[in-house]
Amino acid sequence: MPETIKIAYLYEDLMNTYGDSGDVKILAFLLKEQGYDTQVDDVSLDADFNAFDYDFLFFGGGQDFEQSVVAKDISKHKQTITDYIEADKPMLCICGGYQFLGKFYETSGGETIQCLDILPFHTVFKADARMIGDTEYKTEWGTVKAFENHSGRTYFDDKNMLKPLGTMVEGYGNNPEDGVEGMRYKNVIGSYSHGPILKNENIARAIADKIVQSHKERIAK
Repeated sequence: MPETIKIAYLYEDLMNTYGDSGDVKILAFLLKEQGYDTQVDDVSLDADFNAFDYDFLFFGGGQDFEQSVVAKDISKHKQTITDYIEADKPMLCICGGYQFLGKFYETSGGETIQCLDILPFHTVFKADARMIGDTEYKTEWGTVKAFENHSGRTYFDDKNMLKPLGTMVEGYGNNPEDGVEGMRYKNVIGSYSHGPILKNENIARAIADKIVQSHKERIAK
């Protein structure tokens, strides 16, 4: 019987805009090629959750209302997600999911909404200057082409600790000033790329390889 790789989709029912769920479907296809079955669990409101039960965490994007609902629930998962990240386990966070790993986001009205404060970055919303359109950027794994649609502008507070996912060729990425897209820390990737991002086979296969390694480590314990 094939081994089963376990993926936790954080708030799948709430955080799934612009085809983000396609990222998980693409990974399941690539893992099937390598001989693995895939189990995807929706970890949503009021769920018990231990990140180390899984080989990969996925956190998609959501609209403002859905994000406000998630913000009231997700703090209880901060410790297990933090420990998982620090253990070099793989995670992909898109748009709102990306923002939630940071310190806070500041709304256009000046309200500060606390996020998980796991990684040193923050986001400022500019509702009157939305960043939308096709994107292209260069990464460790080659060129990535995707789509962005966000008002949030993300800024690193510690550029020694955090590295960008890529360097912009077209589009805005994290913000209009820095010329970079997304974030990398250990085996965590944050990105504003919808589309889904993993339609880019180069980065999809790189993440699939990390998931297989994570799975081997989990079942070896």
